[in-house]
Amino acid sequence: MNNQELAKAILALVGGEKNVSEVMHCYTRLRFHLNKIDLADKDKIEELPGVISVQIQSGQFQVVIGNKVSKVYKELIKLGNFKQGESAEIESDKKKGNIIGRFFEVISTIFTPIIPAIAGAGMLKGLLGLVTAFGWVEPTSGVITMLQIVSDCVFYFLPFFLAVSAARIFKTNEFIAVAVAGGMMYPIIIDGAKAIANGGPTGSDLFGLPVPFINYSSTVIPIILAVWILSYIYRWVDRWMPSSLGIVFTPTIVLLIIIPIQLIVVGPLGSYLGIWLAQGVTWLFAHGGILAGGLLGATRPLLVMVGMHYGLMPIAIQNIAVLGYDYLMPVFLMANMGQAAAALAVFLKTKNKDLKAIAASSTIAGFLGITEPAMYGVNLKLKKPFIAALIGSGIGGAFVTGCGVTGNAIVLPGLVSLPVFLGPKFIYLIIGMLLTITITIVLTFFMKFDDKASTTKPAKQTESKASSIEHETVLSPAIGTTVALKEVPDATFAEEIMGKGIAINPSVGEIYAPFSGEVVTFFKTGHALGMRSEEGVELLIHVGIDTVNLNGAHFHPKVKQGDQVQAGDLLLTFDIEEIKAAGYEIITPVIVTNTENYLDVIGADENQPIKPDDWLIQIINKMN
Repeated sequence: MNNQELAKAILALVGGEKNVSEVMHCYTRLRFHLNKIDLADKDKIEELPGVISVQIQSGQFQVVIGNKVSKVYKELIKLGNFKQGESAEIESDKKKGNIIGRFFEVISTIFTPIIPAIAGAGMLKGLLGLVTAFGWVEPTSGVITMLQIVSDCVFYFLPFFLAVSAARIFKTNEFIAVAVAGGMMYPIIIDGAKAIANGGPTGSDLFGLPVPFINYSSTVIPIILAVWILSYIYRWVDRWMPSSLGIVFTPTIVLLIIIPIQLIVVGPLGSYLGIWLAQGVTWLFAHGGILAGGLLGATRPLLVMVGMHYGLMPIAIQNIAVLGYDYLMPVFLMANMGQAAAALAVFLKTKNKDLKAIAASSTIAGFLGITEPAMYGVNLKLKKPFIAALIGSGIGGAFVTGCGVTGNAIVLPGLVSLPVFLGPKFIYLIIGMLLTITITIVLTFFMKFDDKASTTKPAKQTESKASSIEHETVLSPAIGTTVALKEVPDATFAEEIMGKGIAINPSVGEIYAPFSGEVVTFFKTGHALGMRSEEGVELLIHVGIDTVNLNGAHFHPKVKQGDQVQAGDLLLTFDIEEIKAAGYEIITPVIVTNTENYLDVIGADENQPIKPDDWLIQIINKMN
């Protein structure tokens, strides 16, 4: 299944375009905000080739894909008019979960779009440290200057990046938010803050109110608070401003209100909160270092599981901005090494060829800092390797924290990011990594995980067993011509994601019951229905492709959901010509949705005429 097909399948199984209010992605997962989360088929999505796992956290439906998530995302956004990179309805009907969960959800969603810029700049900062430490280039050379510019620009102007992302989250004007960040980063404010050390004034005033000079570069909390308040001010002004004047006077009044509030109240408050937060983390690691590092190392994979690990990003950034270093990044690295080491142990120990292949690729990704493939594809499925990884990373986290290891940039914690940890304590980081990897591998071997289950398909039944196999027949629900399922222009059906079956190109706009049973589902749009036979066969009849978009036009149901019907009863009529004129295919897939309950599902020969008295599908039951 290629990226386009995977995107189509995921979209169909989350309930289609109309069920998606917003979608974004991070390093490894698609993050959906769905109008009705119960319409998404979590189990079916997890079965898709290329999907590692599905998580539901704080009202967000997260599909973990791995390294190719950005490519799948690009295909996904081509399929509909989606809101992108915004946290749709976080403050409305999506208020599920406790307040802490929602807080981390908002922070994570703000940081998700800008993580690539932060990670890229962080890696370059590590390269700068490497070049400087080994003296490969003269300190005054243009190479050093350029590396300084490129590696510092994202962090120095971080308020601008956060302003755009936060404006999308809080649903306010992005350019006004950037203007607020510009007020914080204006040279009078920044230069004034730098001049304080040399005896310069500590600030200015506005009508007697102090406007303190504070260096807001690299800060996080002030701009997020400011944009949150901006969202309310903008809506308030826009509500009473006449529409004919709004394009000019709404932003004018908003800026006159928000920037003074930001510079007098919100900015200083946010700055102090950031300083206190950094000092609090320093105190925690100074007084409970080993315990704090061990606990964080062991629990970070759990935060990754629910997509809340980015919620710690502001703390790490604030530490570097205030202190010049951070205690969290080394612990994050230990957590990633633990997951990678567990997958490596599985690769070395397992005899299952399929599992060995998955473990090999997951190990490589894990050591590079992407742990979801190892977590979901290997460790969590086998359980014991995941436990071993938690123990190993907890011990490694405790060790590097106890030894005072720090990082000087925000990076994706993996082997390629080691230069950002260069310094007097670097040797302890290496020891901590070796400790984490060794303990995890040894524990994984010692716990003797069970990998006997094979992903290969069961062998076909021999002729001698055929007598103990029962057959069930599904009659054709329509008059027309049979079409192979793989020819259906929709990956969800063509790839047998919903189950095995066959399609019909109908020549008459009538659908009949293919067996006796119950109509368990009948979509309000009339384009599709689900049936269950008296023997338990579950069947989907889907008239046309994307015909749900017709909202019921040209479809005329003759029964309703919950009705009991007999084979041959008329279920639905539809106008073929009108549907075609509206631009839709009328090819009708007929799918056995509980295919997994049977040995095989066999469709009739393709490209043959068929009518309701003819058999369409033969179902081979499991042996008695």
